[in-house]
Amino acid sequence: MKCDSGGISWGGTRSPDFSVLTEVSRIYALTRAAFSERNGENSSRNFSIMAKKREGEKNRSDDQGSNEKGDDDGNFSDPDDYVDNISDEGKVSKKFQRPRKRRVSELLGDLLRKRPSETSGVETLVAVDGIPVVDATRLPKLQGVINNYFSSCGPVANLHFPKDEAGKTKGYAFIEFKDPASAAEAVKKFDGHKLDKQHTFLVNHLVDFEKYEKVPEKWDPPAPRPYEDHGNLRYWLEDPDCYDQYSVIYEGGERTGVFWNSVPESTLIQERSRWTETYVEWSPMGTYLATFHRMGVALWGGVKFLQVVKFEHCNVQFIHFSPNENYVVTFAPHTRAHPTTGEEHPLIVWDVRTGLRKRGFQVEMQTPWPIFKWSHDDKYFARCTPEGLSVYETPSFGLLDKKSFKINGIRDFSWSPSANIIAYWVAEDREIPARVTLVSIPSRTEVRVKNLFSVADCKMHWQKSGDYLCVKVDRYAKAKKDNKDEMKYSGMFYNFEVFHMREKQIPVDNVEVKEPVLAFAWEPVGNKFAIIHGENPAINVSFYQVKPGQTTPVLLKKFERKTCNTISWSPQGQFCVVAGLKGMSGALDFIDTGSKEINIMASAEHFMVSDIEWDPTGRYVVTAVSFWFTKVDTGYWLWTFQGKLLQKHAKDKFCQLCWRPRPPCLLSAEQIKEIKKNLKKFSADFEVKDRMKQSKESKELLEKRSRLNRDFQEYRAKRQKDWQEQRKARLAMRDGVDTDTLDAGNAVMEEETIEYLVKEDIIVLEE
Repeated sequence: MKCDSGGISWGGTRSPDFSVLTEVSRIYALTRAAFSERNGENSSRNFSIMAKKREGEKNRSDDQGSNEKGDDDGNFSDPDDYVDNISDEGKVSKKFQRPRKRRVSELLGDLLRKRPSETSGVETLVAVDGIPVVDATRLPKLQGVINNYFSSCGPVANLHFPKDEAGKTKGYAFIEFKDPASAAEAVKKFDGHKLDKQHTFLVNHLVDFEKYEKVPEKWDPPAPRPYEDHGNLRYWLEDPDCYDQYSVIYEGGERTGVFWNSVPESTLIQERSRWTETYVEWSPMGTYLATFHRMGVALWGGVKFLQVVKFEHCNVQFIHFSPNENYVVTFAPHTRAHPTTGEEHPLIVWDVRTGLRKRGFQVEMQTPWPIFKWSHDDKYFARCTPEGLSVYETPSFGLLDKKSFKINGIRDFSWSPSANIIAYWVAEDREIPARVTLVSIPSRTEVRVKNLFSVADCKMHWQKSGDYLCVKVDRYAKAKKDNKDEMKYSGMFYNFEVFHMREKQIPVDNVEVKEPVLAFAWEPVGNKFAIIHGENPAINVSFYQVKPGQTTPVLLKKFERKTCNTISWSPQGQFCVVAGLKGMSGALDFIDTGSKEINIMASAEHFMVSDIEWDPTGRYVVTAVSFWFTKVDTGYWLWTFQGKLLQKHAKDKFCQLCWRPRPPCLLSAEQIKEIKKNLKKFSADFEVKDRMKQSKESKELLEKRSRLNRDFQEYRAKRQKDWQEQRKARLAMRDGVDTDTLDAGNAVMEEETIEYLVKEDIIVLEE
């Protein structure tokens, strides 16, 4: 049940109220009886024919006498030799057809098509649960409210509210429409509709009652689905060389391949034609590869990348996995009705393991993707609504505490990546300042509130570990009052409000920047962040460090006059690439922030670069030129984190490259610290293995070249032998003239000298 009042729980979670079912059964039986009475002429007609056969000629003469006297109660049954020449479709035999303005067949056809069916008397009835319980004095008002709601689906013929002995309604009602289509629309539109805080409609067809009436008393558990082995979905983590994988779409989307990032060249694992219709996306832990198709989304995995599960949702444009890969959200803005259920939900949440649909949602407002945002543990997901913030819990997929957060003026929100805390900001409203609020879920406790003034916009950036939250605030710079005592704004300035999430009472630091801010990025593992600010050509890159107990972040380094608009950090921190993407020149700076003095390790250029992608280990980075951005020089280059170019791949109509993510490390902090402490020892072992592997690969390469040379020499000797054996045949064909040595040894040579002007110097001599 979804409400406190008694009623039918066909769509709810607890057992139905059997007193209510008895009421429905009685109405159902009365409806069927009324239908039988309406169509009683069929049985009367059959009964009359049987009676005539039993009673004989006397009854037939009595019937004729009464008919001659004009008795109104005479027998109007058809004679025994009557042949019904009108079919159910209203077609009359050709023998009786006559030309008229409108033929009888047309009239009867219309009437017969509208004849009542066995269930037509019930299909127009719906049962509505979740209605408030009122007494007789308030009943007219309640009837008016319910009638206003449901009359929007079609004309209401009757409205019935069952009452108890005290004259109060029982919390449910029966509504009869004039046609079944209106009843179906009422079920579709108002089932689950929230009337107020305490009441939610549950609307069901009355024809569904027979299905619920036949529920067996003994519950038989469903047969378990046979286990389908998809193989090792994380096999790539067991690679002895710890190579990573990446997917590539090229030839304008016609071909998609998955590669090992092996040394010295990448190794193709799987390649397919038209594997996806738009793009591909890896799940957050790399278990699945998602492809998009007209009828839905498919997930692939295992050694041979077999299909694991598919989700039937037409014209999906975007998907969003939950962090732990338990659920996936599909979004089809131009969705069509489902072929069986008729539902139109552009936003659907699915269970990844079973492929079952968990819940569908409508999109009530324009919201940037992703519409739903997940908590770090997959227990909650939330979205902004016109009224505030709706937080849902799994696995029930219902509203948390069955109610939303009513927050007027909410603009955006974001989950902490390590705790169930939501940060949201609210715009200014007249004299009420803007504010950033941190709320703990599920307790709904406000753990921190920060008021902000003269705010134009806010952007929230969580550090990957959840230690810090930075809110970039765009503010209006106030000028002096004019003659009308009105405050005017002279421009914009920018603030960075840094929340220390791990410290007591969550203190907030502040950094003010006067210049326009182009980009902001946290170091994923660490306490540094970088800002690109300024205007071309005076664009600067600044690195700050946040330290506990300090009121202001410390400026570590500032690089001036850089051509860049993007900061891309290594997933392991310390290293980053500052680049000028798309409209800029493609300049690349590889920066090391781990040393005492932040320095640029290498500078390079990849003209028209459109994307930068780090591998999950932070050892390699790819710069790419996508066909979706430009039509020339498409492909990707592979670099080390130090800025050394390793590979160049020119792909025809290259579109997209995505690294396969890795799940979180299972090592403890102490184990990671021990590895870093003995890193030199491990590095020496790895270098020995790398040299051995390179020697092995060099040996294999030399053996391959030697084999090819040997094969060529053998083939050449064979062809020379054949040429010598065919000498006599050539002489016979050429009348004894030996053409093999016709021009051989000709010592007559001509020498031609060609001069080029290399340099010209003009020297002026003084007189």
